[in-house]
Amino acid sequence: MVVVFGGYTSPASGTRDLREEEELVTLLNMKELLECGVHFGHRTRKWNPKMARFIYTERKGIHIIDLGQTLSNFERAYNFVREQASMGKDVLFVGTKKQVQGTIEEEAARCGMHYVNRRWLGGALTNFQTIRRRIMHMVTLETNFEEGKFDRLLLKERVKLQKGLRQLKRNLDGLRDMTSLPGVVYVVDPTVEINAVHEANLLDIPVVAICDTNCDPDVIDFPIPGNDDAIKATRLITARIADAVLEGREGLQAAEASRVSAAEPAAEEAAESEAVVAEEAAPEAEDDSSPVEDVPEHVTEQSVEEEEKEPAEAAEPVATAPEEEGAPTTLEQPEEDPAEEKKEG
Repeated sequence: MVVVFGGYTSPASGTRDLREEEELVTLLNMKELLECGVHFGHRTRKWNPKMARFIYTERKGIHIIDLGQTLSNFERAYNFVREQASMGKDVLFVGTKKQVQGTIEEEAARCGMHYVNRRWLGGALTNFQTIRRRIMHMVTLETNFEEGKFDRLLLKERVKLQKGLRQLKRNLDGLRDMTSLPGVVYVVDPTVEINAVHEANLLDIPVVAICDTNCDPDVIDFPIPGNDDAIKATRLITARIADAVLEGREGLQAAEASRVSAAEPAAEEAAESEAVVAEEAAPEAEDDSSPVEDVPEHVTEQSVEEEEKEPAEAAEPVATAPEEEGAPTTLEQPEEDPAEEKKEG
């Protein structure tokens, strides 16, 4: 595979099998890179020697970037961003140069990610809690203006609040939905966005960046050598990174759907097995238990107790008076005394 641009030929770095080449063409192809001018670097006097491994040659005082390495590095960055997005992590798009402000905002909004395209506020990552409080203040001001709570204020005070709200929206509007630190930071021109790269390195957040010949690739985890000044070049690569985010999110949604669908049959099987066990246990319980006569509803517990007491009382023996000692046990006529008979006679 040989790449031709500007009258020069550049062999692709490393050999690839046919399957890898076809896969890579779907992401980016050499024709698109050449048409967008990704291969043009800075002037030779402004170069960074650390970018020497990505430079193919020099022409008319301008360095020419090896597009073979651009493709290979872009493939690594694309797969990494897609993997992170499939794990549910957010991507922060950063680009404050005038020619990339619109591209950063459009592509970040298209894939539902956060962005900074006006000014990087110091501590946006390392002091995120303070930045988050300012975002909440901005949202509160917007709500109060919409509800008309500031209509009764003096004109001077209301204008001052409106000015502060415009400044907050200018710098923080792209971060309003970011509630935690991002998983990846995508940067256009790390030389300009040196503060963003430095904060990401302090927090061990991976950085994906388009690196021109005047950049330092050592501070970038996934450098993509290319022209970071041309509008078409930055739009092409940024759009592909946004596609990687969308592809990763689709994979995340598909994984969640499959997990839910796999959990439903398991729950149904568990419920069926419980029902079968309950049905088998029911006849055994009926056999063990003695039959119980049906009791009418109108019969209360008290009446049942009374009925049980009545036969018990009837069965009790009748109490008799205690017998005296020597008293006859049977009713016998007393014997007549012979002395009494004589007196009568």
